[in-house]
Amino acid sequence: MTLAKFVVGLTGGIASGKTTVANLFAEFGIELVDADVIAREVVAIGSAGLTAIVEHFGDKILLADGQLDRAALRNQVFNNETQRLWLNNLLHPMIRQKMLDQVQASASQYVIMVVPLLFENHLDSLVTTTLVVDISPELQISRTMQRDGVSRQQVEHILASQMSRQQRLDKAEHIIDNQGDINLLRSQVTRLHQLFLQQAAELTIKPND
Repeated sequence: MTLAKFVVGLTGGIASGKTTVANLFAEFGIELVDADVIAREVVAIGSAGLTAIVEHFGDKILLADGQLDRAALRNQVFNNETQRLWLNNLLHPMIRQKMLDQVQASASQYVIMVVPLLFENHLDSLVTTTLVVDISPELQISRTMQRDGVSRQQVEHILASQMSRQQRLDKAEHIIDNQGDINLLRSQVTRLHQLFLQQAAELTIKPND
């Protein structure tokens, strides 16, 4: 599906600062479509996603209050490729459609689509351009350990499961360096905001040429 809107696919590795960068764009009035938020919504109580998961796995993947027990669900699909594929085939189309619906309903000049696994899940096909928030692996490790209270080994395991830094940079059309202070970050976002405004305006003019 080709969107008639200018969409920036924002991604980056763990603890790279995707949320901080997205919020800086939001300060300019740019609407955000967040894949992580939508992923929680499609399995909320009363959703078709949660109903299908319960029918497949049973009530054992529910918490006492009826919400999805994410830890129990992870245990069901961990090291079980068949179950993992079943879950992905259920949820990924739902998440994708909801993201597209939110983009189409947006009113800002362009839209930021925040997707941690933008390239891994081939969701870059939905966006006009891609923006990677980049930091060094060492900084990723220290920030994640501090933020999540996990060991270095756990963080290194997560990094090993994600696309490598170089692969991500090779695919990026735009890159933000988030290894400095907030003022440096803000100046980069401001520059890109002006560029995206210009490109979005050009996109809306083209159909009438």
